[in-house]
Formats: sequence, C-alpha cells, structure tokens
Amino acid sequence: MTTYLDPVALDDDGLGARSVGILLAGQDGSGAFLASPTFPVYRFAWLRDGSFCARALDAVGRSDRAALFHRWVERTVLAHRGRAEAAITQLTAGRMPAPEDILPARFVVDGRREIPGAVLGEVWPNYQLDGYGTWLHELASHERAVATEERPAAAGSGSGAFDRTAVGLVADYLSAAWRTDCHDCWEEFGDGQHGGTYAAVAAGLAAAAELLAEPRYASVADEVRAALGDTFVRDGRLRKGDKDDRVDASLLWCTLPFGLFTPDDSVMGATAEAVRADLRGHTGGIYRYVGDTYYGGGEWILLTAWLGWYDAVTGNTDGVRAAREWIRGAATMKLDLPEQTTDGAQDPAMVEPWVKRWGPVATPLLWSHAMYLIMSAAGTSA
Repeated sequence: MTTYLDPVALDDDGLGARSVGILLAGQDGSGAFLASPTFPVYRFAWLRDGSFCARALDAVGRSDRAALFHRWVERTVLAHRGRAEAAITQLTAGRMPAPEDILPARFVVDGRREIPGAVLGEVWPNYQLDGYGTWLHELASHERAVATEERPAAAGSGSGAFDRTAVGLVADYLSAAWRTDCHDCWEEFGDGQHGGTYAAVAAGLAAAAELLAEPRYASVADEVRAALGDTFVRDGRLRKGDKDDRVDASLLWCTLPFGLFTPDDSVMGATAEAVRADLRGHTGGIYRYVGDTYYGGGEWILLTAWLGWYDAVTGNTDGVRAAREWIRGAATMKLDLPEQTTDGAQDPAMVEPWVKRWGPVATPLLWSHAMYLIMSAAGTSA
C-alpha cells in the first residue's frame, strides 16, 4: 500500500501546497515540465528535472500527472528513434556520433529538439547521459507506486502502461554510450566522466532490466556499478569526476534515489559528510561544488533538500529540520523557491555578471519544489 505525503499538513506555512501547485502549473499539456517557466533559458524540458518532478507528484498522490510526463518522454524518444539508432550504431563501433545525432539532454515541450542559440543567442552543451538513466529509474519507481495504490490506477497512469520500445531504445543507447565523455548534470565539465552520471546510468539500466525482464541490461548495469567503484572512489569517499577529486553534492544520488550504495555504507557516509563539511555555505545551504561561479556559486535549494533527504533516511532529524528551515527561509513572499540563493555565494563578484547576462536567478525552479516535497515525504515516513 502506498503512503502519500499530505502537503497541506506540513508545518511549512503553505510551502508544501505551493510546491504541488508550482509543479502542476509548470507541466505543459504535452506532459513535459518546464524547468522554470519564468526564466527564458530554462523554458525547456529536461528529462532529469522532469523525472524528479514526476517522483514528487507520485509522492503526493498525483500519479496521474506523473504518468503524463512518462508518456511524453516515451513519445519524444520514439519521435527521434532514427537518430538514436544511428547513434547506437556509431557508439557500438567506437565512434562518437555527430552532435545532431545524439539524444539531447533537453527538448522543447512539444518534443522537438532545441534550435541552438534560439534563446538569447546561447548555445549550451547538450550531451548528457544522466537524464536518460534518471528517467528509466523513475519510470520503474512510478510503475511500482501505481501498482501498490489503494485506488484503481487511472487509465494510462502506469502498471504496464509504459512503452516497451521506448524503454528498450533508451537502455540500448545508455549501454552503448556510458563509457564516453559527456557533460555532467550541471552542463559543465564535458571533457570527462562523472560519478553522478555513472550512478544514474547504472540505476537506469537496472530499471530497464526490471521493466522488460531483460537480463542483458542488468549485466551492463553491473559493469557500470563496478566502474563507479573503481573510478570514483578515492580515499574512502566518492569524487566528482575521473579527473576531479572534489566532492560534488550530486554524488548523493549514488544512494538516493539510485541505490548504488546503501545510506549507511562507509563510502556513502564519508561522501555525505564531505558534502556537509566542504559544501555547506555561509547561510546553511549546500553548494554544488567548491569553485562554482554560476551566479556566484550560491547555495542550492534542491541540494540542501537532497542532504535533508539523506538525513531523513539515516535518522538525523536535526539535519532534516535544519534543511527544511533553511529552504523555507529561501522562499519568496509568494512561496516560490529559486534555483539558488546568492547571499552566501562563493564568488560574490560573479553574481552581477550572470544577472546582466540572463536576469535574476531562476524563480521558481520546479526541481527545487520537487526536492522539497521528496525530502518532506522521506522525513514524514522516517
């Protein structure tokens, strides 16, 4: 039986209910989630952000709306099937596909590929693998949630409603591509491989094996899992990249939700404590990594919630309380959550250049609201 978070019952002055409302309002009729409807360069649908938005909606009993997102991903992936299959062929042969042949990290909400430079003349990196692994993992999580609902599942919401061809296509793509250099989940550092990406890919392939009853995907997932340990564990904790020994807050993914390490594993514990020690900002929020200069390298709401999520499952109630209070303090008067706050920026001189370039920090960011709900659901059930 599925237990749902009641966002209205949270002792949060309405932030829980507002968060659900932001997610629902930010979902396009296609099923895609706009990363930030009011921030021009984020008016796209990322599989990564959207998958966590869907997870949050599952947590509050809105599996019908989570299902709309998963159906959108399936339609979108299949609309680009020819290019994806061409990319798989090239990758299998040891060649890197042309940029126009990869499956991109983000799409227009109607499923089209983004036109490079169409927004503010900006051309962003678009080769990331973590979003596809995250989607497979969250699709399997959604299917399990729907299967254990007390009420009958809405038509098309899950429980066998997923498109097996789309799942297989994405799993084949990840199986062929996982060893390649790509950009990390922050669309930075494109000249290497990344611990958070490996975690997402391994979890996604394991999910595909579960969904399709296909052992070969489980075998590749085991390869990626082994490579994660061999490549990214150093001095008893996880490191950001194969060429980067820093800790990155996204490494928390390796346990939550992807389960490559149990929360009480010594490597995971050391990694979480390194996040707490090295990445806690001046006001109490969590940085992405040391040296970040994007909007000054501020404290991120979603990452503060991630550490709070970890604290919830490991029984650190003080940590959960501190995360919740800091996030509530970061909300605007309208109870919108931004991507990050800049009061405790690592490089304050870099705040204004980004504001002049793109405008104020993205507010609301759907992923921030999603992670607040996910953390709260874990804290309620802990």
